[in-house]
This record gives sequence, C-alpha cells and structure tokens, in this order.
Amino acid sequence: MVKETQYYDILGVKPSASPEEIKKAYRKLALKYHPDKNPDEGEKFKLISQAYEVLSDPKKRDIYDQGGEQAIKEGGSGSPSFSSPMDIFDMFFGGGGRMARERRGKNVVHQLSVTLEDLYNGVTKKLALQKNVICEKCEGIGGKKGSVEKCPLCKGRGMQIHIQQIGPGMVQQIQTVCIECKGQGERINPKDRCESCSGAKVVREKKIIEVHVEKGMKDGQKILFHGEGDQEPELEPGDVIIVLDQKDHSVFQRRGHDLIMKMKIQLSEALCGFKKTIKTLDERTLVITSKSGEVIKHGDLKCVRNEGMPIYKAPLEKGTLIIQFLVVFPEKQWLSQEKLPQLEALLPPRQKVRITEDMDQVELKEFNPSEQNWRQHREAYEEDDDGPRAGVQCQTA
Repeated sequence: MVKETQYYDILGVKPSASPEEIKKAYRKLALKYHPDKNPDEGEKFKLISQAYEVLSDPKKRDIYDQGGEQAIKEGGSGSPSFSSPMDIFDMFFGGGGRMARERRGKNVVHQLSVTLEDLYNGVTKKLALQKNVICEKCEGIGGKKGSVEKCPLCKGRGMQIHIQQIGPGMVQQIQTVCIECKGQGERINPKDRCESCSGAKVVREKKIIEVHVEKGMKDGQKILFHGEGDQEPELEPGDVIIVLDQKDHSVFQRRGHDLIMKMKIQLSEALCGFKKTIKTLDERTLVITSKSGEVIKHGDLKCVRNEGMPIYKAPLEKGTLIIQFLVVFPEKQWLSQEKLPQLEALLPPRQKVRITEDMDQVELKEFNPSEQNWRQHREAYEEDDDGPRAGVQCQTA
C-alpha cells in the first residue's frame, strides 16, 4: 500500500504500474506538454518530469511508496535533488543533456502513429516536417556583411542584470534576457536586415522524410535521423527522433514477442471439439482444432508457436500466439424440462450433498455487478492479475 499517489496521478498510471507503463505514460505526456509545443505549460512539464524521475528509479520509487514526496525530499540528503526537466527529456529521447545542447542544435521529437499490422509486416511512411534551415541569402548572418554589431544594451552578454529592493536594506538581483537582442548578444540595424529571413538568420522549410518501420519494432521505439533537426548558425544541427506510437488492436494484444487473443467458443464446442479459423496480421488464415474428447475450460490458454510477432532484426523468427478461450454458456431455458434428464445422463454425475436439519437453506438471487462494493473488490483483484497464468499448452504451426 503506497503512502500517497500524487506522482502516479500526474502520469495517469496506477501505483501497481510496471516500468514499461510508466515509461509509456511519460513519453506521451512529455511530448504533449513540451515547452516547444505548449509554451504555457512549463509548470505541468516540470511536474511530469519530476514524477518520472522518481518513479523510473526503483530505489526512489520504493522510498516514495513508503514515505511519499516528503521522504524523497529528505532522502538522506536533506533536500530535493530533481534534475532539469529538459535534461530528463533529452536523456529519455536519446539526447545528450545540457552540454550537448550547447554544442548542437535542438533535437526535434515527433510521434508517429502505427498499427500492429505495420509493426508485424513493416511499412514505410512519409512524414512532412517544418524545420529551421540557415538562410541561403545572408548565409546565416542575418543581414549585410559587417552589419552585425554587439548589443549596446547588454554589452554582448545576452542578459541584463536588474537590482530590485525588496525591503529595508535588502536588495534582489534579477537576471533577464536582454529585450534588445533577445539573448543573442548582438543586433542588426533594421535597414540592414536580410529580406529573406528578416534578421532571424534561419528560415522555415518543409522537409519530407521517409520513415522505415521494420518488422518487429515496438511501441515507443525510436528511429533517429541524424542531423535532420533545426539548423542554427555555428551549431551542429540536432537530430529528428521519431517515436513509434502503436494503436490498440481489436483482436490482438502484444506482449514482447508474443501475441495474445481471446476466442469465444460455444459449450458444445468446449465439450465435443471444434475447428476455428484465425486471420493473421499478414492476411493468412490459420485453422486450429481441438482434439476429440478434449475439454476446453473457460479461461484455458493454448498457443501456436512461431505465429507471434516477428523478432526485430531477425524477422524470420517469431514469438508465440497465445489464445485464451471464453466458453459461452446457453441462455436460460434453452432446453425443455423433459430433455434435461437425458443431458444429465451424458454428463459427469453431480455431487451429492447430505442435508441435515441444522443447515440453513437459502435462495439464490440475481446479482448486480455494478454495486459499488463489488466494483472496488474487482478492481483490487484485477491489479493483482498481471497476465496469462502459467501452464500454457502449445501447438506447433
């Protein structure tokens, strides 16, 4: 039982979430609330980064679960030690942190929506990007040669220092971006500015890139286009990072190299055998058969080897297709009272119960699963159910 759930709530996950679920939640939220896309959501982006920094570290997460945010702040050091939100973002998406940003332009991160079929078969998608490129007309100078001068307001520092009195004998020093040069440390006379880029040194350009999604790639996997990011004068261009975002599938669920599906069968099929077809993600049809006399119970798991997901970089090898059977029972009064004895004679004998006078006989009623207490009990049960149970039986395709 965790002490508090604020960090989990920020990422939108349950306290029982796996590391993969926490990563996926951070990825989606960080892309959504990144300052480049949402300049007004800087505080939200900071909270998301702090929550991920704690919950992605097993030791910090354990401390948080036991003592909450206060325990993290105390944490043996006496004060919180949260990293820069941008550093966390860059490390997660393959950037090199603050020092790398000083030498290189910003990385550009884009999310690419893909289907499970795309990840199974492989696909090439075209993506249109808007990026900054160095202005060809002024060659990145921003104006005529010799027109660039040191900003007289900040003396080329790009920052201004303001002294503000906050009380008797108390002053505060505030550093802000220079309003004249906007932090560049230099300025260009308006009449000398480049007509093409208006002194910005870069212009926006549309770029079409082809993204090759290979067989077996996973949700959240990154595809790197080196040097295709925004260009800035005197800086090496950053990278374009494409993050795959898999859509949910109506039939299959992926776990690692395996595919999991649910299949409904009638009670007669569960008891007497069946033949069923499965449409694969590459449009083939599989025929599965239960052996004569074999009983399939509700919830039973069976599998077909080598019919799961292709393995990345080894696409001729595949994981396992796991099938969970859901037995559909007949509706009420499906069989007449006269024929019930005939059916009972064919089925295994019912258990006999010896009833004594000290026993209380009660009546069964219909139950409404929407009752509040039952919902809470069911949710608690589902949190403990991490997936298919052991003992999966397999067929070979």
